[in-house]
Amino acid sequence: MTPGARVAAAIEILDMMAAGQAAEQALTRWARSSRFAGSKDRAAVRDHVFDVVRTRRSAAALGGGTSGRALMIGALREAGADIETVFDGQGHAPAPLTAEETTVPAMPDDLGTAWNLPDWLLPEFTRSLGETAEATARALQERAPVSLRVNLRKADVAAARADLADEGVMTAPNPLAAAALTITQGARRLRNSRAYRDGWVELQDAASQAVVEALPPGRRVLDYCAGGGGKALAIAMQDAREVFAHDIDPRRMQDLPARAARAGARITQLATDAVASHAPFDLVLCDAPCSGSGSWRRAPDAKWALTGERLNELTALQDSILTTAMTLVAPGGALAYATCSVLTCENEDRIAAFLRRNANWRQSHVRRLDVDSQGDGFFTAHLTRV
Repeated sequence: MTPGARVAAAIEILDMMAAGQAAEQALTRWARSSRFAGSKDRAAVRDHVFDVVRTRRSAAALGGGTSGRALMIGALREAGADIETVFDGQGHAPAPLTAEETTVPAMPDDLGTAWNLPDWLLPEFTRSLGETAEATARALQERAPVSLRVNLRKADVAAARADLADEGVMTAPNPLAAAALTITQGARRLRNSRAYRDGWVELQDAASQAVVEALPPGRRVLDYCAGGGGKALAIAMQDAREVFAHDIDPRRMQDLPARAARAGARITQLATDAVASHAPFDLVLCDAPCSGSGSWRRAPDAKWALTGERLNELTALQDSILTTAMTLVAPGGALAYATCSVLTCENEDRIAAFLRRNANWRQSHVRRLDVDSQGDGFFTAHLTRV
């Protein structure tokens, strides 16, 4: 595909999203109907789509509209691209710019457009982040790093880096966690590499690894909101841990057995009605459902889909999860809470509310991880009975 054809495909997908399809769904449907597109073409189209969605407000302002074509024009303008060489109507490229489209609109000076955030969220965002609010908002407009966790039961960090480099996947140590690497070149070669196939490395954000690395001791560990099981896998790599994984929707864990087998890990999956019979646990981790605001670089459509009503539902759910999870903790054990959110209402406020409800518990650890070039935004706190 030519550069123009890739842009035309991105416009098509953006219009599909405007009609109500989720980003991944629209991308998948386009790929299935475009068998001619190679892996590099699909990756380039995906990058175009997500670059636009991350900056939707400013792209709409600079493109003069919210259609896929206008958004793509605005995003390319913001990136400093030579638009007329892409919109030339040749082959499968988009039609040339109209006279109206050649006029560059003035960029609005409001905060929501500059930060590419919904207006309703700005008060909570600034309350939560203070002086780092602008830097965080701008970081969320960039592409996220691709990070790996080295399986230290199979290889040390140096050996993993060397093996990956032999297959064109270049990495650098990530300071957020001891076993974390960030891919600097060749990310799309990872899944075909021997290190990945043999379980030497696993895809996992470095901030997520830092959350696991900081967990308190305890032999029997329950990952209560396991999702795909990334944290359960990382916990299983720690010595003297017996790991259990649960999720209210077991379908989210469907790939976990294969991932655990590749890593050489043993994880017991528990259905919801079986969790209590396996309690108590020395450590219960609640990586609670949240806005995902710390990882909006990876799922930028979630930024625009979030509403105030949904945020209220999430904070109520987080309170409920903590209330249930505390009953599963053994005497002398610990309850760990985590979110990939940067919002205080989902983080510090939930811990404060829990401590108000439960005077016999105390907070023993708390940490925020920023959205930056090393990893996603995360929050974690540890709770123990007094």
